[in-house]
Amino acid sequence: MNSLRLIETKDGSHSLYNAELNETYHSIHGAIQESKHVFIENGLKYLIHHSQPKNISILEIGFGTGLNALLTALMVEERSLKIEYESVEAFPLSMATIAQLNYPDRFNSSEAKITFNAIHQTEWNKPQGISSNFNLLKRDLKIQDADLGEQKFDLVYFDAFAPDKQPEIWKLPILKKVADALNSNGIFVTYSAKGQLKRDLISLGLSVEKIPGPPGKREMIRAVKQ
Repeated sequence: MNSLRLIETKDGSHSLYNAELNETYHSIHGAIQESKHVFIENGLKYLIHHSQPKNISILEIGFGTGLNALLTALMVEERSLKIEYESVEAFPLSMATIAQLNYPDRFNSSEAKITFNAIHQTEWNKPQGISSNFNLLKRDLKIQDADLGEQKFDLVYFDAFAPDKQPEIWKLPILKKVADALNSNGIFVTYSAKGQLKRDLISLGLSVEKIPGPPGKREMIRAVKQ
């Protein structure tokens, strides 16, 4: 995509700037730092701490650079967990763009590079095993067109572009589709802390809390399906 430009964020990790939306894929304060804080620490690790599951089903809205998938895959290798990871992405990145990203170099591990390459080299729309603990399904379609099923996922990483950039993704019908796909006691996490988002999630039967956000952002939302 000609509208994309590689940038380096403050923690040294790369992100992409989308000129059409005038928006970056991650926080300029740190791509890896943000993803770890929002989705791993306050999503995946929170779920593990409170439910102690052995198998976890994750839905990601916005595959993007694959950073959340990479961090998730690396974390579960340290634990006796099995992850089923499904991600929806309307505009997959080219392999030429992906090859520029420095995420594997930010970890002192050859495993990170192998895992990152495997995540991106898997076919779209076909479930594939990245490791014995991590299965991945990447779906290249709009969330509006996706059939997510019901009570299927334990955890949702809601990582679409910001509400003022892609407002249609944050509307109540989409949020209802995602909420319906969550299991009872399933967790929804996102970097956004918009008041309307909070109200909509509450209206869908989720218990919502605003918690401290990553550097550069005061708050984020975590919600639990009742």
